[in-house]
Amino acid sequence: MFLKSLNLKGFKSFADSTTMVLEPGVTVVVGPNGSGKSNVVDAIAWVLGAQAPKAVRSQKMDDVIFAGTASRPALGRAEVSITIDNSDGTLGVEFNEVTVTRVLFRTGDSEYAINGVPCRLLDVQELLSDAGVGRQQHVIVSQGQIDAVLNARPEERRAIIEEAAGVLKFRKRKEKAERRLDATEANLLRVQDLLREVRRQLRPLERQAQAAERHGSLIIELTEVKTFVSGREIASWRARLEALAVTRMESATAESELKSALAALDTQVMAIEAQLSARGASDVSDRLVRARGLSAVLVERRRSLERDKGQLLDAGVVANLEADAARFRTELDDVIVALAEIEPASDALIADEERFRVERSTMMEAVRSDQTGAQAASAAAEVRGEMRSVRSSLERSTGDLRRSRERFDSLAAKRDASSERAVRFRTECDEAGAIEEPLVAEIELAETARADALSTHEVRQSLRNDAAEGASRYSARVEALELALDAARARAGAERLAGIDGVLGTLLDLIEIDAGWEPAVEAALGESLTAVVVDDPSAGRRALDALRSSDTSGAVIALGTRPVGQPRPGVGDAVRPHARSSRPGVDALLDGLLGSAVRVDDLGAAVDAALSHPDAVVVTAGGDRFGLSGWRVGAAGSGATAAALDDALERARVATGELERATEAVAAAERALQTARAAEAELVRRLDANDARFSAASEGLAQAQREYREAEAELENLERSIDDVTANIVRDEQRIGELEALLPALESDEQAEADAARARGELRAELESRAGALASRRKDLEVHNAGLHERQQLLERRLDETERRLAADAEARVAAEGRRMTIERDIGAIDRLIERVSGHRDVVEVAHTGLVEQRRRQSDEVRGLTSDLDQHRRQRSEREELLDASRERARQAELGEAEAKLRLETAIETLRRELDIEPAVAEAAPMPVLPDGASPAGRVRELERELRLLGPINPLALEEFNELQTRHTFLEEQLEDVRSTRRELSRVIAAVDTEIQNVFASAFGDVSENFTQLFGLLFPGGVGKLKLTTPDDMLNTGIEVEAKPSGKNVKKLSLLSGGERSLTALAYLFAVFRSRPSPFYVMDEVEAALDDVNLHRFLGLIQEFRKDAQLIVVSHQKRTMEAGDSLLGVSMQPGGSSKVVTERITTAAS
Repeated sequence: MFLKSLNLKGFKSFADSTTMVLEPGVTVVVGPNGSGKSNVVDAIAWVLGAQAPKAVRSQKMDDVIFAGTASRPALGRAEVSITIDNSDGTLGVEFNEVTVTRVLFRTGDSEYAINGVPCRLLDVQELLSDAGVGRQQHVIVSQGQIDAVLNARPEERRAIIEEAAGVLKFRKRKEKAERRLDATEANLLRVQDLLREVRRQLRPLERQAQAAERHGSLIIELTEVKTFVSGREIASWRARLEALAVTRMESATAESELKSALAALDTQVMAIEAQLSARGASDVSDRLVRARGLSAVLVERRRSLERDKGQLLDAGVVANLEADAARFRTELDDVIVALAEIEPASDALIADEERFRVERSTMMEAVRSDQTGAQAASAAAEVRGEMRSVRSSLERSTGDLRRSRERFDSLAAKRDASSERAVRFRTECDEAGAIEEPLVAEIELAETARADALSTHEVRQSLRNDAAEGASRYSARVEALELALDAARARAGAERLAGIDGVLGTLLDLIEIDAGWEPAVEAALGESLTAVVVDDPSAGRRALDALRSSDTSGAVIALGTRPVGQPRPGVGDAVRPHARSSRPGVDALLDGLLGSAVRVDDLGAAVDAALSHPDAVVVTAGGDRFGLSGWRVGAAGSGATAAALDDALERARVATGELERATEAVAAAERALQTARAAEAELVRRLDANDARFSAASEGLAQAQREYREAEAELENLERSIDDVTANIVRDEQRIGELEALLPALESDEQAEADAARARGELRAELESRAGALASRRKDLEVHNAGLHERQQLLERRLDETERRLAADAEARVAAEGRRMTIERDIGAIDRLIERVSGHRDVVEVAHTGLVEQRRRQSDEVRGLTSDLDQHRRQRSEREELLDASRERARQAELGEAEAKLRLETAIETLRRELDIEPAVAEAAPMPVLPDGASPAGRVRELERELRLLGPINPLALEEFNELQTRHTFLEEQLEDVRSTRRELSRVIAAVDTEIQNVFASAFGDVSENFTQLFGLLFPGGVGKLKLTTPDDMLNTGIEVEAKPSGKNVKKLSLLSGGERSLTALAYLFAVFRSRPSPFYVMDEVEAALDDVNLHRFLGLIQEFRKDAQLIVVSHQKRTMEAGDSLLGVSMQPGGSSKVVTERITTAAS
């Protein structure tokens, strides 16, 4: 592999497209100073990926673009292409030739391409990394950089060996893994935060889901009960509607009958009222009233006419209008005279203005002819402005430099503090993470314990309820048996016979019956079961006497009289073995009473047995009895015996004990549940506190890392900014010195121009003053003229208006005279009407007096008619009251019906709205199962109360809980994946670190050995060696160079001479080259400081390396040129562009 050709266009001094053909072996680039030799080295470094402007001897990267000369304009882009021969496959691609191209535009945009295909800088660096050309570009030694090897920091010398050894690819893998690790750390923090948040939400959401499930079951039951209740309510309202409809129909019938009766009474009342009206009819009073009213109307009309007469036009108004018209004519004449006087003044002003215009034109022409140029003032102003601008820029730059340095120090401190805080927060995160998993496990155990305690509590509560139910059941059975025994004893007269000697008690108190046989034994014994048992027949007689004397009914059985029992039939099970007594003689009695009794469980079989054995007593397990006394179905007794009562008492005692034990167990379970809940709450509190600590630490870690990155980036920017500002300060100071030298001469010329300008200004001020005076006269004249014209127009308008009013008033006077005559005629006619109406009123008053006398005579006849009328009216009033009552009933029925309809519609609407059920479905709904003693309405209220106690319910809680549970599981899996990725990345980084240490240790051993040899070769008798700054840290250690030439005892490299420093640096570089060879090397005047002896030694190294590598050397040394295989001559053309000529040493070619 070697560099085959180099093409430059617009790069630095190479304005034109220039192609350099490069050959294997040693190529020496020669040319005079300033011709552009070093630009060839810069071009190779730049196209291979150099990023720092200093690496190509520039202040800014766009300085590499051809800047132009006096005869050539600047270019807008720089382009360099280098072709590499890859026939040996060193680059790891399938092409025999690889061309790398880089283009830079003045806009700052940059482009890379490999074989014409656009690519990234990273692609170029990866392509060349296997060839030993990395970001440090140690194979390219630019001008003046040979000494930088010794001045470099130990870490920078290490970078040269790492690049030559191919450690760069491991560094990139490590950087990539570290970036992924940082991203994984961030993902881990994020997933842990999400998981904590999900856990916080999960616990309350689980309770909400349980409440929602309980709410759903309550809603279902409430819907069923409400449906039933609503159906009953709708049915009741419909029944009420039917009853009200019947009531309304009855009221309508009664109202019709009452209306017929009222119609007959109304006819009679009207007849009597007609008779009364005929006896009292007369219009004298009406005529009298009309006459009085007409008289009042005529008087009011006369007053109105008199008012109209007084409002006719007055002659004084006309006189005032005529005086105003005369005054307006006088003022108008005065205005016309004033307008005539303005004309001469206006002509004089026009003449003055014309004279001024001529004078001003003459003066301004003279001023322009005397005016000189103002170039000096303009130039001085520009210089002063530029000086102010440059000084302001210098002050700003100085201030910026000071602030930048202060900011640099502050950011450095901030970066260090952020790093320390990041370490502290990471430690806290790790501690919180280590605490979290055990806490979560403890919480899960606590939740399990709480669930177990809750389950145990529910089980024990259920057992307690069962025990309470059993105790209550047995207590009730004891009470029932006691009541039954008391009733049986009462029927047998046992209480009455209790004090008689020989009485043992009732048979049911003396016997014991096997469990399950009570109904059969009671049926077989019949009435004997409640009989009183006595010791002997004499005691039996006494008992009978006692019963008879007390008028008490009862039955007595005497012991000692052995009844003859019937033989037991051969069917069924004998009853006798299942009844016994501890009293002597009672068993014999039972033998007689139960000897022929058998139990047959099937009813048909029992009937058949009774028919085939008529003397036997056949009973069933349910208490059915078949015998000579009759066939009876169903138990006749209650199963109450003394033994049963004792057994019930014992069972009640046992149940009460179980209830007490169950109550104690429930209390213990409640305490355990409270303890479990408290433990869970404490663990949750600790987990929340740990979560808060972790969240705070993770946020602090993210903030610290962000601040560190921001500070690091800003420090890099500030460092570049400080360099730029320093250069600007130097440039501004130079410019200020140049401007200060120019300013005195320009200020002298400026003063002369200022004096001339002052004279012109005074003349111009005088002209402007005269122009202002003329303009003032013109304005006053125009204002006066406009005012007179406006006054003239106003007087003309008012005069016309006054004359129109006078003409109109003349017509009004004629009309008013006619109106006055009409009003006087109307007043006379009204006076005559008043006299006639007064006479008519006197006549009517006389007739009214006679009519009053006639009315007095008719009053007796009217009283009789009035009595009849009152009677009919009372009857009519009674019927009306009945009609009102009937109507009130009908109205109440209508209101009730309306209310019932409204209630029915409301109930139906509520049913449809709340339950979405039709009324027919609700009415047909069966009654749901209700707890004992609960009514449907009461159950509705109880369910609604339970719903209210549940409080607000999240209807989506169950679905959200399932989704959140799924998300929780997913996040836990994600967390485990992220942790696994972090562990894997940590292992990768550790493996890469190990590989870097191994590769570096191997490379350093080779370089150290070669350096010692080469130093001895270049410095015969001298000693040189390489040392690690921290041998224990092979990953970060730097490299120190120790050099001791023969005959010198120097401790520091800075004490070496220039030549010795160059040779030492070359020894180090060639030691690296020998240890890890590269296909090519580029060196720019590295032997400039060497004398002939040392140059000879240097050329010896060149001869050694030319066999295996391509060397491109920029040199002024003749012996170096002679050692080359080809010469590449660079010269500067007159147009300011470099030109290249190639010549081989063996065969001249150009």
